[in-house]
Amino acid sequence: MNIKQLSLSIVAATALSTSVAQTKVAVPTTETFHFDEVTYTPQQTTFKLFAPYGGRTFPKVQLYLYKDATSPKPYKTIKMPYPKNGTGEVWKATVKGNLKGCFYTFQVNDLRKSRENRAEATHQKNYLEETPGVFAKAVSINGKRGAIIDMNETNPVGWKNDKRPTVKSPADLVIYEMHHRDFSIDASSGLRYKGKFLALTEPKAIKHLKELGVNAIHILPSYDFGSIDETRLQDNKYNWGYDPVNYNVPEGSYSTNPADPTCRIKEFKQMVQALHNANIRVILDVVYNHTYDIEHSNFQKTYPDYYYRKTNKDEYSNGSGCGNETASEQPMMRRFMIESVKYWINEYHIDGFRFDLMGVHDIETMNIIREEVNKIDPTIFIYGEGWSAGQCAYPQEKLAVKANTKQLNGIAAFSDDMRDALRGPFSDDTKGAFLAGIPGEEESLKFGIVGAIAHSQVDMKKVNYSKEPWTNEPTQQISYVSCHDDMCLVDRLKTEIPGISTDELIRLDLLAQTAVFTSQGVPFMLSGEEMLRDKKGVHNSFESPDSVNHLDWDNLKRFPQVFQYYKSLIELRKNHPAFRLGKAELVRKHVDFLPTASCLVGFQIKNHAGGDTWNNIIVIFNGNKETETVDIPEGNYTVVCCDGQINEKGLGTINGNKVNIDPQSALIIHD
Repeated sequence: MNIKQLSLSIVAATALSTSVAQTKVAVPTTETFHFDEVTYTPQQTTFKLFAPYGGRTFPKVQLYLYKDATSPKPYKTIKMPYPKNGTGEVWKATVKGNLKGCFYTFQVNDLRKSRENRAEATHQKNYLEETPGVFAKAVSINGKRGAIIDMNETNPVGWKNDKRPTVKSPADLVIYEMHHRDFSIDASSGLRYKGKFLALTEPKAIKHLKELGVNAIHILPSYDFGSIDETRLQDNKYNWGYDPVNYNVPEGSYSTNPADPTCRIKEFKQMVQALHNANIRVILDVVYNHTYDIEHSNFQKTYPDYYYRKTNKDEYSNGSGCGNETASEQPMMRRFMIESVKYWINEYHIDGFRFDLMGVHDIETMNIIREEVNKIDPTIFIYGEGWSAGQCAYPQEKLAVKANTKQLNGIAAFSDDMRDALRGPFSDDTKGAFLAGIPGEEESLKFGIVGAIAHSQVDMKKVNYSKEPWTNEPTQQISYVSCHDDMCLVDRLKTEIPGISTDELIRLDLLAQTAVFTSQGVPFMLSGEEMLRDKKGVHNSFESPDSVNHLDWDNLKRFPQVFQYYKSLIELRKNHPAFRLGKAELVRKHVDFLPTASCLVGFQIKNHAGGDTWNNIIVIFNGNKETETVDIPEGNYTVVCCDGQINEKGLGTINGNKVNIDPQSALIIHD
């Protein structure tokens, strides 16, 4: 299990000492709902803020207007009138005139402080810190103030005609997980916009992705996050970005000018548009499970303690491992997540979402999100980490953990069963498994091959983690061997097999990915693995420098056979529907496992599965250092994958009922 506290070193915020009771909140209807919204026209701007608590002793919400992002004092202060009945505690003020280019903040009166400071001479002590609100859509540098812009001016030319690339089934996706800096920052990339959204608009980047064959880019957190000071980009500070500040605005450090509120928005859209034009979908990594801290979060500055879970000891729960966990079961936190996801789809044309620590969220919320997204486009893919980083202050049986995936309708989870069957346990970098020639993980690998569904030939008693199937359909499993968390595949192999040669490293790397891409789940790969990337052995590189995290594009010249194999493997999957049947009943009907010995797994996909042009396909993985022999159904077969090479036209033929598999490699044949 991945432990996210190892991925972030965020100091838990100082908690406010007095708890606000979780009283009933007047929840606005869908038609009238707004957390906070700024509606701009040249004639006037309307500000709305959801802040549903407080008494009538003092003015409760103030709106400040600033001429620029750094002015120490507002040029105008508006006391927002108390919400009318039936408006769901939404404060509203309209300011006449053209405010485009100005900035704003809200400041909310805290009823608790009002009581504590009742005798104080000044009412200002009763107010929380200024905030752009929880749903700001444009912000100043570092996200401190909201920005008043015309969103229409952020649309690239042709944006209205931008269309989502067609994908019939999640099984057809090939997901490529990338961090913006990793991908483009190194001089060897040859890219102009290093570490920026715009790098993914450049012809070289697009050509590489298209040639590789991936059709979905999973971008690590790209909203406004807290660990990078956008005023000091010259420091080249690195972070993965799992520290949310403004959830609904792109991160400024990935734009060419974070001081311009429109720049980050337009350039993000240009990135999406360029990828869509290349027939590549864009998946956004979302981190609704926690905030950068508590005291300074926009949630806390509008409705203290409502959005966070607490333990029965009235302490902030820490299921995220980052000092806090949000309460998705609370009506307005749930609504926030729903509206945020819909906003990224509608405004930025996002095609999918990866939920960080999805196991912190409740099942009901995740299913409602899926239902709402289906109303827009049911092909938008949703998946997440089926675990938390610590114990949550919510019943385990109600959380969206991997074991409860069957209760998640059309939502997928990562398979640590398959990952660790191949490379070894997360808990011990030095301990290998199938790839290291260590027996005992054959059933776990078989379980991953069928997509974590129930299959009569998988002995669940011998599976490493799960003791019962956890998916309804194979497309609910994300098949992978490495991601940004933990060591990349190359470093892991070097650690668990001391003294491994480059030739052996490549053989095992290709073997691992062959298992991933011929499984019935949704295949997922970490960017740069097609270049045989490493991260200098760093296990947790969340804030390591570019020298550790960068992709070395010169590796394409050093190891051309690796890229060619990845490319051919992806093409093989795309060309043959037998590897992506998409339905559990079809997998059970067409996929049979062959009897094999230790560190061998073989299976047959039979009878033109999925309408495949090939009749019977046999795939065998050999994790041993010796050539192994496996019994197969009698027949005349064409070899298409053997000893680190793939050629769909054929590498040779095999006749009979036995076949030899080269050491540490995969064999694929068909009749």
